[in-house]
Amino acid sequence: MKSCKKIAIVTGASSGMGRETVIRLADRFGGRLDEIWVIARRKERMEALVGHVPAALRLFPMDITDRIQLERLKMALEEERPKVVFLVNAAGFGKIGRVGALPLADETGMIQLNCQALCMVTHLVLPYMAPGGRILQYASAAAFLPQPRFAIYAATKAFVVSYSRALNAELSGKDGKKVHVTAVCPGPVKTEFFDIAETAGSIPLYKRLVMADPVKVADKAIRDSLMGKSVSIYGPLMQVFALLAKATPHSWILPFFG
Repeated sequence: MKSCKKIAIVTGASSGMGRETVIRLADRFGGRLDEIWVIARRKERMEALVGHVPAALRLFPMDITDRIQLERLKMALEEERPKVVFLVNAAGFGKIGRVGALPLADETGMIQLNCQALCMVTHLVLPYMAPGGRILQYASAAAFLPQPRFAIYAATKAFVVSYSRALNAELSGKDGKKVHVTAVCPGPVKTEFFDIAETAGSIPLYKRLVMADPVKVADKAIRDSLMGKSVSIYGPLMQVFALLAKATPHSWILPFFG
């Protein structure tokens, strides 16, 4: 017998935008969700959320780049057969530095987590998405333009935007499941992300000056998702940047990033 349990699933839930999105979903939909399944490597950070949000949390401490560990999520879905109302892929990391100067594990790790793991989780969850459900894929405004010294990270986020927009067309069309997919593309956000990113280099001053509030970014992401937008861009500066990157040849802009 199929479960009628309504849930949300959030990866990267122990910190950054993943943690913030768990909080915002719990505050806004806690009464309509039976559980929020939170996924991250750091169990103690997820445990700190229990009892501090108005929703029941089910913890999945795991590394989603590890296919063996990811089997736990697959088995839980097969056993529970829930209706997934929200899937939020927020796990990801970036490292600042020139290609070849960063450790190989960091360069390939960005691709494995930001792209491959995101696709694996999406693939596992799709059969359980409820009609009218929402998928939020955290990308970045870095996706709009190649970025020297942030090359691999920006490329992974360009992948996420392209993948998400295509998936949205597949799922929200007349032959789809009426599930809407939103690529969330903020600029720099005041989270722990840059503590990791700056272990190999420093972010430019102009990025520090436009740091966004994670609460506002998460609120807008959820709001844009409910409105059926395929891309969510927080703040007028990032919206102008997106238009500039779209309208201007990249060869004209890239020298300024040197």
